[in-house]
Formats: sequence, structure tokens, C-alpha cells
Amino acid sequence: MHLDISDLLDFYDTPLGQCAQSAISDRVNTLWGNLSGLDVLGIGYAPPYLERLEGEPRRVISHMSARQGGHSWCWRDQMNACVISRDRQMPFMDAVFDRVLLVHSLEETSHTPSLLREVWRVSAPEARIIIIAPNRASFWSISDRTPFGHGRPFTSRQLKRLMREALIEPKAWTRSLYTPPLDWPIFTSSSDGWERAGEIFVSGLGGVNLIEGVKRVRVEPGNPSKARIVAPGRIRPQVS
Repeated sequence: MHLDISDLLDFYDTPLGQCAQSAISDRVNTLWGNLSGLDVLGIGYAPPYLERLEGEPRRVISHMSARQGGHSWCWRDQMNACVISRDRQMPFMDAVFDRVLLVHSLEETSHTPSLLREVWRVSAPEARIIIIAPNRASFWSISDRTPFGHGRPFTSRQLKRLMREALIEPKAWTRSLYTPPLDWPIFTSSSDGWERAGEIFVSGLGGVNLIEGVKRVRVEPGNPSKARIVAPGRIRPQVS
């Protein structure tokens, strides 16, 4: 069963949805920093996170899947827009976007390699790509009360393998969403504390994996690249 746009809108209108938006956006901004002057594409349902990007991107486009449905969206000025089409046939030229963010996307598609190859096509050389997908080991992935409990969850190892097969070289990874997936004030009002404590004590149970990769024209087989674990305020080297 696939999510539709009304499910996503309803979730992000709740306190729990706003907690998820804040926690994940912190990780995205830690990875990407200031995006002034860059072209950014969000794939799946990305507006809650595109709206929190740092800096002044030159262009921000939200691509929503025709299967999920979509709604009009424009952020800040007329250079930003929303496009609805098949996720394996995006109406963009080759090598356009400097940054690409996938959220509520990979877990919903039944054609993962085709989707990632399309992402590779529309990304500029050396573009940085972040995939956000439910963590198989988390409570979020088994709760259908949120969008992150629908579709196929992944481990970080699975996501890195899929990216390498699409010529996207993983460079960094982190997790987010340690707040329990319950829309109860006792949890949502203290979500910042849950995020800090979870990252320290139960880092493997974060609700989502965030993997950042770089578009490559060629990736040597059998030579796994190094990745780093990224969390606000600290970076630890880690071999993937």
C-alpha cells in the first residue's frame, strides 16, 4: 500500500511530524551547509525539508511522484516550483542539479535501480545526493502511524550498495529520529533531548538513515570508499 499526498500532509501538520521535520533538517544542513547559488532538487515528498535549507539557493524544485499525488508548492520566489511526474521519467535535462534530496521516495518505489539511475542523470558532475530512508532496525519502520513505517526499510549497508551500483559514491552517513513514533506531548515536547540522548546511547535505533553520496562518472569495483558518520557538532571517521 502506497502513501498518498493527504497522508503526508496530515503527518507534517502534527507535532510529531514537526519534530521529524526539525530533527532531519538539522542533519541535512549539517551535511550540506550553505547552499547559496546552487540548484537543488527534492524527490518524493521533500517540501518540509527544502523549506529549511540554509542560504539562498538559486533554484529549488520539488519533484513529487504521480503515484503519491502532489500539490502546488513554491518557496521564496518564482525560481522555485513543484513538478509532478513519474519518478523514473523526470522532466529535467541531464546534469542540472548541484544537490538532490530523496525523502519518502526510495522506500515507495518498486524500481529502485531505475530511480537511482534517473537521479544520477539529472545530477550535475560531483553533485551531492542525500537519501533519507527508514532504518530497518528502528521502531519507526514498524509503526504505520507515520510515513516512515510504510514501504521498504533499509540498512545503511543496503543503501550504500544501491548507491554504488548507480555510480553514486557514498561519502557520509548519519541517523535521525530517536523520539518515539508516538504523537504524545510527553515525547514531542522533549524531542530535542530524545535526539541528543539517542545519538549517544542507541545510535543504531534512529528512525531514518541519511546517506550522502557524490555523483561519479566512474567508480572502481572492489574498492569500497571511506565514509564518515556525521552528527551535529562532531564527525567521526568510519570505514563503510
